Amino acid sequence: MAALAAVAALRLPDCWIGAGFVRDAVWDYRHGRQPVPPFGDVDVLWFAPDASGKDVDRDIERQLRVSMPDMRWSVKNQARMHRHNGDTPYHSVADAMTHWPETATAVAARLENRRVEICAPLGLDDLFALRVRPTAAFRLEKRGVFDERISSKCWVERYPSLVVLDD
Repeated sequence: MAALAAVAALRLPDCWIGAGFVRDAVWDYRHGRQPVPPFGDVDVLWFAPDASGKDVDRDIERQLRVSMPDMRWSVKNQARMHRHNGDTPYHSVADAMTHWPETATAVAARLENRRVEICAPLGLDDLFALRVRPTAAFRLEKRGVFDERISSKCWVERYPSLVVLDD
């Protein structure tokens, strides 16, 4: 909640914390583990086409480090990430997440009016069912990226109940 509050205080447009921050919290819970600090980066996603320089993201990371120095913040304006990923331009954070490698990671949360909101453009079924499946683009043309993530992230070792699906 503290991380969500720190990000909400920035009042950035279409702004969320996503990816491993949410995914790992759910998978830890589903594996009966106590809550722990984030395993990796805390991915802050926002969308502002008029502020798409990397320097803006770095300034936001610095602000977040001041408020919560123990977190490894990673801020990415999704308005520019299509270039990095070889996709057509995204229209929002939710649209950008549909282009991520796996469905269970395409989930984000934010604090809005003292309530937690969830953005899950590909649904929550795979996340809660402990299924890792590639999104449409990563089933074929970007399959190598999906396979590399499965191997390098060691998810199956960390979360033995996970099932990796090919479809």
